[in-house]
Amino acid sequence: MILVAFQGSSIDGSVYEDVVNSAQQAPGWLDDTVSVWSAYGLGVFAVLMVVGWWRARRVGAEAALTALAVPLVVVAVYGIDTLLKSLVRENRPCQSLHVVTLEACPARGDWSFPSNHATIAAAAAVALFFVSRRLGALAAVAALAMAVSRVWVGVHYPHDVVAGVLVGTLLAFGAMVLVRRRPKSLARRITAGRLRPLVVS
Repeated sequence: MILVAFQGSSIDGSVYEDVVNSAQQAPGWLDDTVSVWSAYGLGVFAVLMVVGWWRARRVGAEAALTALAVPLVVVAVYGIDTLLKSLVRENRPCQSLHVVTLEACPARGDWSFPSNHATIAAAAAVALFFVSRRLGALAAVAALAMAVSRVWVGVHYPHDVVAGVLVGTLLAFGAMVLVRRRPKSLARRITAGRLRPLVVS
């Protein structure tokens, strides 16, 4: 059953407007930096996944398998988040409120809750913690920056990104716990076959 879209403006619309107005008064270099990060920053998480996998291969097959699971987990979390968006059907704040935003307002039907960007970033950060604490910490800072940037450019309410972070964190953590439970048998199979270079340097 499709849920009726709730009005996000009644939750934290005033906070959203304060942030968007602050963006309009901020220095141009700051707005440009945030806009670029908001649009392209997810690529950084892909790079961190590759780095994590490359380093994990030197540790062992099990570690490499854990690293290989990270992008799969993130894609799965993204799928669940997209389904949730289609159920909630919340309009973007830039469609409901009269504001000037840094980023062009998405078309109607491109729902707002939860934020896909925040969900993906949080899921990547949590999953990377299972590979490397250092990479996970770096990704966590980047994920926070991504969440903030989506409000700053005007395409999400604060509660959209908070929900995205929570969804990404919880789902990724649960998935990675499951991944870590049975890596040995799968590692033996892969190292004995053609996919060996994926898990052994």
